[in-house]
Amino acid sequence: MPSDTLRLFFALPCPTELTTAICIWRDGLAIGGKPVAADNLHLTLAFLGQQPRARLEELQLLAAGIEAPPFELHLDRLGGGRRGLLWLEPSRVPEPLPALVGDLQQRLLAAGIGLDTRPFRAHLTLVRHAGARPAEAAPDFAWPVDRFALYASETTARGVRHRELGSWPLVPGLQPLRRPGTPR
Repeated sequence: MPSDTLRLFFALPCPTELTTAICIWRDGLAIGGKPVAADNLHLTLAFLGQQPRARLEELQLLAAGIEAPPFELHLDRLGGGRRGLLWLEPSRVPEPLPALVGDLQQRLLAAGIGLDTRPFRAHLTLVRHAGARPAEAAPDFAWPVDRFALYASETTARGVRHRELGSWPLVPGLQPLRRPGTPR
């Protein structure tokens, strides 16, 4: 019997061709650890945590109301953190990305959904529990971002699986929203 709650997050789904290129590069690094499954590669926009299944339609309607332009993201820097986490991140964050995140977060907060209080950091997790951080620089992985999606994170016998519950296009011709106090 399914649970009454789902562990949810909004993210940018990594395109198939880019996923393949990233995994080939990552797997050639010989750094040990637990690589993130290719099907799970994404860039988190907002983590919602456990949410009632009954809120799914509300969340999908909320996402459908977001208007943002497509953009290109360059994952060109390797980052690392505690517990052997390794990720790819952009050396320059394109203007539409924080605007998209800000709009999404404002709508979620207005809907009464509590969010992580840490500041947004654009990154794509590659490996958990890596034995070493590679000395070589990351190549420039160009990512044409044209949609965002809502995911459920499910724990299975084979590990964590991210299941897409819906996706919404980014619309050409729109100007990115500006947060108050940001320079033009």
